[in-house]
Amino acid sequence: MAPLIRFALPCDAAGVLSIYAPFCESSHVSFEEVTPTVEQMHERIARVLTQYPWLVCESNGQLAGYVYASQHRERAAYRWAVDVAVYVAEGHRRRGVGRGLYTSLFSILREQGYHRVHAAITLPNEQSIGLHEAMGFRPIGVCPRVGHKLGRWLDVGWWQLSLQPERPEPAEPRAIVEIRHSDAVAAALAEGARLVKAAVVC
Repeated sequence: MAPLIRFALPCDAAGVLSIYAPFCESSHVSFEEVTPTVEQMHERIARVLTQYPWLVCESNGQLAGYVYASQHRERAAYRWAVDVAVYVAEGHRRRGVGRGLYTSLFSILREQGYHRVHAAITLPNEQSIGLHEAMGFRPIGVCPRVGHKLGRWLDVGWWQLSLQPERPEPAEPRAIVEIRHSDAVAAALAEGARLVKAAVVC
């Protein structure tokens, strides 16, 4: 089966959790220390999808990875900025999944009217830095020793990507529910899947 990038569904919660759990239990990539339950993951997906995209990559009937956007900060003036996170399953890394998911996500966020994307990376993590900088992110700062997990104090670096030119009076960002079934979103999903397929063939 050809790779497919689509919006997450309620039934994806268990598959998403199977990808995410190792990052909670034995890695400093996520600062969560206790793996969420399937019910909690279901609620997270549903909450994100009221405003932002949550996408999954499906390959041969299994989830190969997922990506989502979320609120950057609460104050009103931040509403054109988002935070993003991407997770790829063991066995699917370095096969274009992260690049394909991000490509679809950024096209959709641009269509919604967002301008800035931020990614937080626990350091060191050369693989994640490599992916983000290949997608156009640039480093903007480091919060030194801001987290403690698995017996270590950890630095977190911040990377930023500009999605579109600044405007003096930007239009209000649109909720994902307003454009989810548009031709532009369908094209964005297809483009990301095409990149994953091309990477697998190569």
